[in-house]
Amino acid sequence: MKYIRQFLIILAISFIGELLKYVLPLPIPASIYGMAILFVCLMTGWIKLEAVKETGKFLIEIMPLMFIPAGVGLLVSWGTLKPVLIPVCVITVVTIITVMAMTGRLSQWIIRKDRKKEEQEDA
Repeated sequence: MKYIRQFLIILAISFIGELLKYVLPLPIPASIYGMAILFVCLMTGWIKLEAVKETGKFLIEIMPLMFIPAGVGLLVSWGTLKPVLIPVCVITVVTIITVMAMTGRLSQWIIRKDRKKEEQEDA
């Protein structure tokens, strides 16, 4: 019963994200609205982490499985994708490298900042 309750909480927040996508004229996916709402709810304490933790872990574990239908859908569009396959692959690789580099830099910056703060508190 606990898992059903957790799943319903996540589903309700996703539904609110879908409603926002429908109501607001912004080019933002409903999933982004949903994640932002869940983040705000978790940070403000409206929803406790324990209320969604196990189901969230489960959904992350099965996430690769969710990409299979999208991959099959790409096979259906192969005729359209074939002429632009190389540019799409190049853009994908460049984007992945850029995101990894920026994430690494940001992580290093945050770690340095935390260490400086700890050193100042210890002194």
